[in-house]
Amino acid sequence: MKPFLLCVAIIAAVALAGPARSGEPHWPDHLTIGTASPGGTYYVYGEGLAKILTRVLELPVTMLPTEGPAQNIELLEGGEAKIGFVTMGIALHAWNATGAWANRKPARAMRAIFPMYDTPFHLLVLQDSGIRSIAEMAGKRVGVGPRGGTSAAYVPEFFATLKTPTSFVFGDWSDLAAQMHNRSLDMLAVGAGVPFPSFLELEAKDMVRYVALTSDQIAALHLATPELTPSRIPAGTYPSLVRPYQTVGLYNFAVAHEDLPSDLVYRTVKAVFENHEELIEVHAAAAATVPANIARNTFLPLHPGAIRYYRQIGIAGLGD
Repeated sequence: MKPFLLCVAIIAAVALAGPARSGEPHWPDHLTIGTASPGGTYYVYGEGLAKILTRVLELPVTMLPTEGPAQNIELLEGGEAKIGFVTMGIALHAWNATGAWANRKPARAMRAIFPMYDTPFHLLVLQDSGIRSIAEMAGKRVGVGPRGGTSAAYVPEFFATLKTPTSFVFGDWSDLAAQMHNRSLDMLAVGAGVPFPSFLELEAKDMVRYVALTSDQIAALHLATPELTPSRIPAGTYPSLVRPYQTVGLYNFAVAHEDLPSDLVYRTVKAVFENHEELIEVHAAAAATVPANIARNTFLPLHPGAIRYYRQIGIAGLGD
């Protein structure tokens, strides 16, 4: 998203939230959550979370469409968002200034506040394409989402590791799904919580197939990219997925700026878990948004307000 358009989006989001008011005098007058593009899981999850927090915190909370984790981290670093969604792979790159974040200043303002869900990478083609394997994608066109997203950062590296030359197309997932439907793309490759909205949209229009990774391919990806973890999509998650889909993935976390008041973060985390069922109604991936999954974070410091909540419910060993 271009800087000018992003600025306009932030102003519009705050204006639509109604009159600014703060639950506590020392709180900011509103919160902005960096999410991702329309047609993706972050977008849907963020809409639902913003509604819950606006009600519970008595504070205007808006979701901001972005290009995904990389831009969300940029927004946090710049103070333009106070909460953002990240995959742990992109967060690791940003924290250490490596990979997708190489030659940039390390991003050290983010603090983990709550776990979201696993992000399995999965590959969709139309059945009439005849494509059944990664090897058959040589010379084809793959939609990988916005440039700042997890898929755009990782999928090109996957195909390079698997020695399959392809062309990559970037853009909002809703637009890429439309291109797929019109046969302008050969595959959509995403790392996202399931079911992925744009894939469900295609399932309703077209006969599709999920191209599986072989065990050797999964092993090669793990070797090349150590932060990847084993992931599995259960059969039936999508209408066309008739057997479990073994793949690789990354975990998602909500992060907050280190300067966000501790009592506000505490009440935010508390609101998320106490309204868990409502969040699941927003998107099924939120079933994994449970306190125990805080252990899936292995390197980001936790915000003190989040630590307070986890200790209160009996989760120890989180540090200070």
